[in-house]
Amino acid sequence: MRAILFIALKEIQEGLRNRWVLAATLLLAGLSLSLTLLGSAPTGRIGASALDVVIVSLSSLTIFLLPLIALLISHDAIVGEMERGTMILLLSYPVSRAHVVLGKFCGHIVILGFATLIGYGAAAAALVLSGAAIAPESWPAFASMLGTSVLLGAVFVAIGYAVSSLVRQRGTAAGIAIGVWLLLVLVFDMALLGVLVVDQGRLITAGVLDALLFLNPTDLYRLSNLSGTNVSQFAGMAGLAGSVGHSFGVLMAAMVVWIALPLGLAIVAFGRRDL
Repeated sequence: MRAILFIALKEIQEGLRNRWVLAATLLLAGLSLSLTLLGSAPTGRIGASALDVVIVSLSSLTIFLLPLIALLISHDAIVGEMERGTMILLLSYPVSRAHVVLGKFCGHIVILGFATLIGYGAAAAALVLSGAAIAPESWPAFASMLGTSVLLGAVFVAIGYAVSSLVRQRGTAAGIAIGVWLLLVLVFDMALLGVLVVDQGRLITAGVLDALLFLNPTDLYRLSNLSGTNVSQFAGMAGLAGSVGHSFGVLMAAMVVWIALPLGLAIVAFGRRDL
């Protein structure tokens, strides 16, 4: 455990030196504040709490931005250090390869969590300072959105580690990481929508669609957030979320599986790799 903590602290320090924390925090804060200021206008017309509108806006932002940030900071975590020759030095300490992967993973999650908390917290703070009407039940939904956003980022950090452990060059890892982002964030849902339109409910029943949504962590994130606010009827996934018969706990368990599988693959692949 001490070895994992040591490596995690090292990763956080390197992130600070590379200004990843500052850049990600400023980016998330800037975009979240913009969405907050632009999205507060319709609240009076739809009768929704201002924070509920912000939750829907930030959830949509998270789906596109946080996975990309997670992949950018993790795709070269293993292969990058091997190319630079620093991995051999790191493994000269009394740490196992599994400790290296887990420690680096924890460090990146701390970086991502800090950036998300400060960046999105700025949006909530702006609402409070502006005196906007916020329903008390909106705060648990906002806290849930923060937690699930970090969880979604952890999924893509784990995927980045799996890619980084399997390839031999940083450029290859970067290309695959962008491909994974495009597939899971953009292509999967568009392809699924096209299939649904063509199928017209003949082969893809509600149960099949329910299972297909578990194949994409971004859909799990949508279902866990966009169905629990007062403005969910205005979110693109709201109607679909109402037809999915799984609880929030089941959706979160599926997200944890999405973290465990690629992270386990990264540990196995790195353990068998020649330095």
